[in-house]
Amino acid sequence: MSASLPGNRELPESQYDLNTYWGRVRQTTTITDPRTLFTGQHGLEQAKQLLVAYKKGDIKDMTPELWKAKKIVDSTLHPDTGEPVLLPFRMSCFALSNLVVTAGMLTPGLGTTGTILWQIANQSLNVAINYANANKSTPLSTAKIAQSYSLAVGASCSVAVGLNALVPRLKRFSPSARLVLGRLVPFVAVASAGALNVFLMRGEEMRTGIDVFPVRSQSPGGDEGESAQSLGKSRQAATLAVAETAVSRVLNSSPIMVVPPLLLVRLQRTAWLRANPRYVLPVNLGLILGMSFLALPFALAAFPQRQRVRADRLEEEFHGRGGDEGMVVFNRGI
Repeated sequence: MSASLPGNRELPESQYDLNTYWGRVRQTTTITDPRTLFTGQHGLEQAKQLLVAYKKGDIKDMTPELWKAKKIVDSTLHPDTGEPVLLPFRMSCFALSNLVVTAGMLTPGLGTTGTILWQIANQSLNVAINYANANKSTPLSTAKIAQSYSLAVGASCSVAVGLNALVPRLKRFSPSARLVLGRLVPFVAVASAGALNVFLMRGEEMRTGIDVFPVRSQSPGGDEGESAQSLGKSRQAATLAVAETAVSRVLNSSPIMVVPPLLLVRLQRTAWLRANPRYVLPVNLGLILGMSFLALPFALAAFPQRQRVRADRLEEEFHGRGGDEGMVVFNRGI
């Protein structure tokens, strides 16, 4: 993000208090704002120039224009590499990218082959999003990426297809109960497979560790010395980062997998939808998209992106090496 820009002066990480959940929700809402997707290369360069001017001291105070520039930079650039995240895999495009594969998976009469192909497409998208937004202090070779991709897609699709196959066997339930379960099981499959996907795609981080840095400030905005020297790579920090990211994926999927299908069951009983069954799929997709936009900031904000822990909670080599109050910070990914 903005930490990679030149200049000795550090930018405040947010205009909100990131030590509170609501503050993180408001911050995450700016990062996931789909309007930032319309910012072209020229707009991104202008935003970067404004932030560089602040970091070099040419601009003294944060203004609404600077906060807007920081929003564009933070939603576009990876915090570790400073390079733009490929547009379909940005969190600001998360709901829209997932809607494409969701539409495919909800297509009537897919059959086993179609279901498997769309599950592969869905889990491939998850792999791309997880990789694009992961901690980048542990680079992966092409062979490792291919291996992680194969494991993640293979295992995730097996879980998803296996759970979906349970629905026809629920014969002891009433027809209405089977209808509700039939709506819910695909989303349960997506949620559990998505969490597994995170662990498998980012497993190398847990094996080799990620960079941790000393905390230099406890300010409400989260200004923690982004340019500090790395204390080394911690496997325990990596495990925590990956686990929290997996949990946030489940928290994001849960309302999406529960609310739209149950609402659709109720809506299908209305006279309008019974008279216009061709609108069932568009209505379903609209419900899913709306809930996706609503749920994403709340799920991502469950844990800070720049996670702080006591150095003494990590491996022994980090004990006593923390910054303020013995704390260290790391990018958990998103």
